[in-house]
Amino acid sequence: SCLVMPTMEPNITSCEEWEEAHHLLFHLGNLSLLLGLVIPTTLTLHMILLRLMLMTGGCLFITWATLYRCNLDVMVWNVVFLLVNFMHFFYLVYKRRPIKIDRELKSVYKRMFEPLHVREALFQRLTGQFCTIQSLKKGQVYAAEDKTSVDERLSILLKGKMKVSYRGHFLHNIYTNAFIDSPEFRSTQMNRGEKFQVTIMAEENCKFLCWSRERLTYFLESDSFLNEVFRYLIGKDITNKLYSLNDPTLTDKAAKKMERQPSLCSQVSMMQMRNSMGSTSDTGDILNQIHRGGSSGSSHRKSHHLPSSCDTIGPSVSV
Repeated sequence: SCLVMPTMEPNITSCEEWEEAHHLLFHLGNLSLLLGLVIPTTLTLHMILLRLMLMTGGCLFITWATLYRCNLDVMVWNVVFLLVNFMHFFYLVYKRRPIKIDRELKSVYKRMFEPLHVREALFQRLTGQFCTIQSLKKGQVYAAEDKTSVDERLSILLKGKMKVSYRGHFLHNIYTNAFIDSPEFRSTQMNRGEKFQVTIMAEENCKFLCWSRERLTYFLESDSFLNEVFRYLIGKDITNKLYSLNDPTLTDKAAKKMERQPSLCSQVSMMQMRNSMGSTSDTGDILNQIHRGGSSGSSHRKSHHLPSSCDTIGPSVSV
């Protein structure tokens, strides 16, 4: 018996003759895809431009497949691609929309946060969820010594002027775009339950930006960049307040020009100044030294009351 071998049929999928697209739309569609893929990633808008070119190519393919090829599969797939790319394109454009910062917060953003490259969207997150704008009338007290807890809040003065005093003795003023209670915030990060050692009172009608301390701390722990921004801003603010203690006649204009790099020694000195005034029996002598101004001699005299931290820390450590 003879075995009959099955005859091999020719492969019907082999391309014996290449078929041309015969239309400019097909080539323009592919050109759009190519342009989108070669856009340099160094361009700021490269993702938006990529999605735009992919959408353009999809539209050209849909037109070509519908009007000139009558190919349903090609048309349907490109409609899907077009919808997906449109959603991405819309999201990218939405993310780049201009953020409208509250009019009352523009000054503090421009002066304090924008120079440190904090974007508007991040600033809006920082101030939008757990932050309130509060006000005090002239003569009202923000914090009373030995009564008000330091654990509840952290504030920035937006409008007006405040006066810091101890037992009726003037220490220094707080002006706009400055933290109100930065020394207390820094000093009690590890030790809770303390009270203000000074009285802070509104010299004029004031508005201030107020964070819940607990929620702010939790938020900063989740964002290392903002955490470093706050460390710097609070450190610089404490240093400026220290210079104000050395020179109580410091004007608002001069205080705003201070751009000194804060040091750990300066921050400790600020807290020692307040705590020493609250604990020593020789308070009058310390206050007299403060009011003598910011000369090197007065600084040397105060060092007899505040020697420990600055002498033991050594070189100043930048915050």
